[in-house]
Amino acid sequence: MSTSKATAARVAPTKGGRRKLTLPIVLLIIAGALALISLVRLISGANDITSVGQVRGALSLAVPIGLAGLGGLWAERAGVVNIGLEGMMVLGTWFGAWAGFQWGPWVGVLFGILGGCLGGLLHAVITVTFGVNHIVSGVAINILAVGVTRYLSNFAFDGIEGGSSKQSPRIDPIDRITVPGLSDWMQDLQQQHWFLISDIAGIIGGLVTGLSLLTVVALLLIPATWWILWRTPFGLRLRSCGESPTAAETLGVNVYKYKYIAVTISGGLAGLGGAFLAIVATGIYQEGQTGGRGYIGLAAMIFGNWMPGGMALGAGLFGFTDSLKLRGGAENVHAMLLLLAILLVIAVFWQLYRKKYVAAVISAAVSALLFTWYFLTDQVPSQFVDAAPYVTTLLVLSLSAQRLRMPKADGVPYRKGEGK
Repeated sequence: MSTSKATAARVAPTKGGRRKLTLPIVLLIIAGALALISLVRLISGANDITSVGQVRGALSLAVPIGLAGLGGLWAERAGVVNIGLEGMMVLGTWFGAWAGFQWGPWVGVLFGILGGCLGGLLHAVITVTFGVNHIVSGVAINILAVGVTRYLSNFAFDGIEGGSSKQSPRIDPIDRITVPGLSDWMQDLQQQHWFLISDIAGIIGGLVTGLSLLTVVALLLIPATWWILWRTPFGLRLRSCGESPTAAETLGVNVYKYKYIAVTISGGLAGLGGAFLAIVATGIYQEGQTGGRGYIGLAAMIFGNWMPGGMALGAGLFGFTDSLKLRGGAENVHAMLLLLAILLVIAVFWQLYRKKYVAAVISAAVSALLFTWYFLTDQVPSQFVDAAPYVTTLLVLSLSAQRLRMPKADGVPYRKGEGK
C-alpha cells in the first residue's frame, strides 16, 4: 500500500492544474449541445441529422475508431507512443475474417484480437527492449501489416468461392438486438420532428435498434478501461510508467513488464476494432478497409486528453460526421455549416471573456464566412462532403490543443536500471 500511495502522489495532478468537469456541468453541456443541434435541424430542415438511422450509422462508424483510440490510450498511459494502431487494425481485419468465415464470427473476433496482440507485442519488443524510436517502429508495423496480409490472402482466400487475394468470402453476422416496443416508440417520436424531444428520441432509438452484440462489448470496454486504469493498483502502476518510469522503478514497479502488458493490450483493442470492421460493419475482409481509422483513433485519443470518456466523444464526433456524409450527403453537411458558425459565435464570447482578443477576431471572421456560405448556398460541393469528417477532426483538435496534457514520459526512451 505504501508503494501505491507514494506513486499516486507522483501521478496526481498539481494544484494549479485545470479543474475537472463535474457531472452536473457535463450533463448541462450535453443538454446544451442537443438543444443547439435541434435548433439547427429546425432551421435547416435537415431532419435526418438526429434520426434513428443516423445514430445507428454513427455508432457503427465510431466503434472501430473508438477501439483504436482506446488501444492508443493503454499504450501511451504506459509511456509508449503507438503509431502502429493502423497496422494492428489491419491484422485484426485479416485474422478476424480468416477465422470468422471458417469457424464463426465470435471465433473471428477472438482471432482478430490475437492478430492485433501480435502487432502490439512486436511494437513492444522493438520499442521497450531495443529502444527504437516509437514513431519509426509504428510506421514499420503499419507497412509490414499490409504486406503480410496481402501475402497471407494469396494462400487463404484466393481460389475460394467469394474470395480473392484482396478479399475474403462472406462471414456470418453477429446477432443484433432490438428492444421491442421502445424501439418503435422512439422511431415514432423522432418522426414527429419536435424540438429537442424528437432529437432525444432519435438518439435513444439508435441505441436500442439493431445493435450488434459486439457493439455492446465495445461500449462496455470504455468504462472498464477507466476503472482498471484509475481505480486499481495495477492501473496506478501502469500509469506511473508513463509519468515517471524512473520513479516507478525505485518503488519496485517492473516498468518493462507493465509497458509490455499495456502495448499488447493496445494491439488487442486495435485488432478488435479491425475485426469489427470485417465482421460487423461489412461482413467481409477487403484490403485497405481500415481507411486510416487507426490514425483517426489516435487523433480521438488526443482530443480526449488521454482519457477514456474524452476519447469516446472524439470517436463519436468523427462517426457522427462520417455518417452524415453517408446519409443525406450534401444536405446534412450543409446544415453542419450553420452549426459550426453558431459554435464559433459561442467561442468568440468565451475568448473575449478570457481576454484572448486575437483568437476572438479570427473566430468571428470564420463564423461570418460560414454564415455567408450557408445562407448563399443550398448545398456544398461533393468534394467537401467527402472531406467533412476529416476537416471536423482537424478543427476539433486545433481548438482543443491548448487544454491537452499527455503523460510526461510518453515516448521518452527508458532503460532498465535508471531508477537505481
